[in-house]
Amino acid sequence: MPLFQYIARAADGQEVAGTLDAESEEAVVRSLDERKLYPVRVTEQSPLRRAMRGGRVRLRDLSVAYGQLADLLRAGVPLLRALETLVRAATNAALAKAIAQVRDEVAAGKTFTDALSDQPRTFNPLHAAMVRAGERAGFLEDVLANLAEFLERQDELRAKIHGAMIYPVVLAVMGIAVTTGILVGVVPRFRTFFAGITLPAPTAMLFALSAALTEHLALLLVILAAVIGAVTAFFRSPTGRRAWGRWQLRVPLMGKVIRLLGITRFCRILGTMLHNGVPILQALAISKDAAGVGPLTDAIEQAAENVKAGDTLAEPLNRSGLFPAEIVEMIAVAEESNQLEKVLVQVADTIERRTNRQVDTAVRLIEPLILVLMAVTIGFVAVGLLYPIFTMAGLMKR
Repeated sequence: MPLFQYIARAADGQEVAGTLDAESEEAVVRSLDERKLYPVRVTEQSPLRRAMRGGRVRLRDLSVAYGQLADLLRAGVPLLRALETLVRAATNAALAKAIAQVRDEVAAGKTFTDALSDQPRTFNPLHAAMVRAGERAGFLEDVLANLAEFLERQDELRAKIHGAMIYPVVLAVMGIAVTTGILVGVVPRFRTFFAGITLPAPTAMLFALSAALTEHLALLLVILAAVIGAVTAFFRSPTGRRAWGRWQLRVPLMGKVIRLLGITRFCRILGTMLHNGVPILQALAISKDAAGVGPLTDAIEQAAENVKAGDTLAEPLNRSGLFPAEIVEMIAVAEESNQLEKVLVQVADTIERRTNRQVDTAVRLIEPLILVLMAVTIGFVAVGLLYPIFTMAGLMKR
């Protein structure tokens, strides 16, 4: 469906600009007329310009937008005008388009929460739930400010993990590239040199691997694609997602980090939502998916059932065996003192600091492991090529 950009005037003379998906220019005019807007200019965007408006909305962009919207609302700016200001100020084209659509729906009579819920790919259901609580209780500005801070911290943690993994990934890629280059460019030259002699096992394995890469590359790519497709389909199924979650927690070094990251997300999101007036059952239903790991999600879902039955939150979390004992104890004390939302955020801060140390330790251990693996691989190639030469030299001396 074509995308039209329009400029119109409201009944009070205020200029309104935005975009609409419609079948024709006449449909845009009718839609504006229904909203009591008088079109000044309606232009269809070219496919190239429309493609340029797409893109990915980063957490940092959303954090800045929520913070700016909170500041505008605190200053007494009406919501529609504040959204219009965000559209003009947004540096991310995809985010600007999403905010423009929210503004148009709010202008058409929808609530801010419903307008956000209509775009789940840009605005997470977690955001909509928190905004709904803020709209109902009358503290929307505080909710948006808390949401901005939450997304900023989440983005900082993600950036730290990605930054820490850059060097190990570069090492692994370079090792694979060097090994592949040797197998494809160097090893085939030795195959003719060693023709007609009995090859030792390392050399035979090396030549077989080199032949597979040089002579049967298309077949290997087809097999690799089929394996990747089958594995992807399996892990997208409910059984596969549960198996993947269990495997993640058992990975040496990184399993503990993944578990702590999931607990951090759960505690921070649950605490933030409770602080902003979201009922605990609704908050648990949303925050369990934010954990991102199957076993953690199942444990939180079971805890939600216990809370629904009138029990405490800490006891089922303790039975799961996934939450550290000191964290469960803090949650139990917080429930007794009715300070759960504050303690959960404090727990998230504590785990985040612990996770940072765990990430640093894991990365420091991963780097030498990759170097050792590269050394073993290069050593295997060297032995496979040099061993027959030494054997031939010994036979010639005899």
